[in-house]
Amino acid sequence: MDLLKTNLEQWRYLQAVIDLGGYAQAAQALHRSQSAISYAISRLQQQLGVNLLEIQGRKAVLTEAGEILLRRARQLLSDAQELEQISRNLQRGWEGEIQLFVDEAFPTQYLIDVLQAFSPLSRGSRIHLNEVVVSGALEALEDGVADLVITPLLPVGFAGDILLTTQFIAVAAQGHPLHQQDKSLTHKDLSRERQVVVRDSARRRKHDIGWLGAEQRWTVSNIATAITLVEAGMGFSWLPESHIQKQLASGQLKPLPLSEGSSYPTHFHLVFGQRDQRGPATQQLAQLFREHTPAT
Repeated sequence: MDLLKTNLEQWRYLQAVIDLGGYAQAAQALHRSQSAISYAISRLQQQLGVNLLEIQGRKAVLTEAGEILLRRARQLLSDAQELEQISRNLQRGWEGEIQLFVDEAFPTQYLIDVLQAFSPLSRGSRIHLNEVVVSGALEALEDGVADLVITPLLPVGFAGDILLTTQFIAVAAQGHPLHQQDKSLTHKDLSRERQVVVRDSARRRKHDIGWLGAEQRWTVSNIATAITLVEAGMGFSWLPESHIQKQLASGQLKPLPLSEGSSYPTHFHLVFGQRDQRGPATQQLAQLFREHTPAT
């Protein structure tokens, strides 16, 4: 069995004969002569050394070997078609991959909605999703490695659209000592307790945001870990409301009764990295972000 001598065109002819119900129908659909279809399939069987078809009455049907091999060939034909489509897309300037940088505080559900909407429109473009914190997105823009960025900090020299505004809320677990004081809290009260802070993911530049006045401070690398620690009563933190809605609804986490500064708004900007080289796939993805996030 010499598979290297077979070609996809022969398999395509065989698939058409089976799917369309005969040689005549396949020839008409493929714009080939019936004799050309018959010869190609006969040649395919010779090269493989097995019978793929047998005649039952007036109809050609697959043998057991034919069913097995055609099932595998269908996947090859599908992959080849997809490869050809990707090649045509690349010739038209459609990007093969998109470097997407998204700040971790951006609402997860909106991100999922956008990616789900982009999937059937992607034309084979791969998305490299980079989840960053605070200045990580700025650094990606400065280094020229980002195609599209969702960031709470609009960098100097870049223009961007505001997608949405979310609130960071000062919270602690229900049983935390800060909730036992039965009064409005001040920053002096907070300074006596442990604060959980999410570390800036940038390598060169560090941009600390929010109140950092607690003497005791634990720093973690992502929002999910910060939420887990706060849920466990290990400290208080300012966390994005979109990420803790379930905990707030259940009472597991409670907003701190601060006399001032209990929350602050954060605006998320949509920024193109390659401003002069915006490919159609990146522009399509950006438009989906605009469509699937609420108006500010």
